[in-house]
Amino acid sequence: MKKFLPTLLFLCAMFFLGRTIAAAVYDTKETSGNALSSENWGLGFGKEGEKPTGNAAAAELAKYDTYYIGQGEEKVIYLTFDCGFENGNTEPILDALKKHQAPATFFVVGHYLESAPELVKRMVEEGHTVGNHTYHHPDMSSLSDRASFEKEIGDVEALFQEITGQELSMYYRPPQGKYNLSNLQMAKELGYTTFFWSLAYVDWYQDDQPTHEEAFSKLLTRIHPGAIVLLHNTSKTNGEIIDELLTKWEEMGYTFRPLSDFVKEEAGGSA
Repeated sequence: MKKFLPTLLFLCAMFFLGRTIAAAVYDTKETSGNALSSENWGLGFGKEGEKPTGNAAAAELAKYDTYYIGQGEEKVIYLTFDCGFENGNTEPILDALKKHQAPATFFVVGHYLESAPELVKRMVEEGHTVGNHTYHHPDMSSLSDRASFEKEIGDVEALFQEITGQELSMYYRPPQGKYNLSNLQMAKELGYTTFFWSLAYVDWYQDDQPTHEEAFSKLLTRIHPGAIVLLHNTSKTNGEIIDELLTKWEEMGYTFRPLSDFVKEEAGGSA
């Protein structure tokens, strides 16, 4: 046994060293924001109330009219909702937004336009913005040809105009946050501003919805100045907490602004 003890100790030491190195690599991947090297949007969070870092630098993204967070330290929130389908939670969300006079941007897919045109009309009538989340919600980074990219975008524009009689706002969000530089450039050439997000939480699993406490623990502690918040309209939890959530954010000193203000003040100015 004594003969094998040094080998055993060596193997144990290497195991824990490997775990330490792996953890360090993971932490670096989560928090680095220096290059457009990823095809999946991700964030790294620091201390409570501090702005997160993206896995691509804001200055590099801005070259493609792409943004994920506002500049400066003013307590402003830009509310956005991704709308894949309707399951009864959009109405309470709209009710709460109306109560708080909070403008939002709803990124819709083709199915949502087809199945919930009256709610889309209500969004417009109540002063909200409707943006482009593609028609079929594909992995857009896998579309290499411009024609396919344009069709995913253009079909949403056409159906929205047919439903509302208005032109769709030129704001684009890649499904699942999957992108590449070619995507961002094509969106820019089509006249779109692309928006990722600086705050979100796991709210999209229909059969595994977070509790109210779990939702608040993420959305209250990670809120920050200039936050572009991503929530899903399909979330039962969001439908139940949205009124209280907006109230709590207001009590923390935050106000709500539309993405049009962001484009004017941030993208067109200091960003």
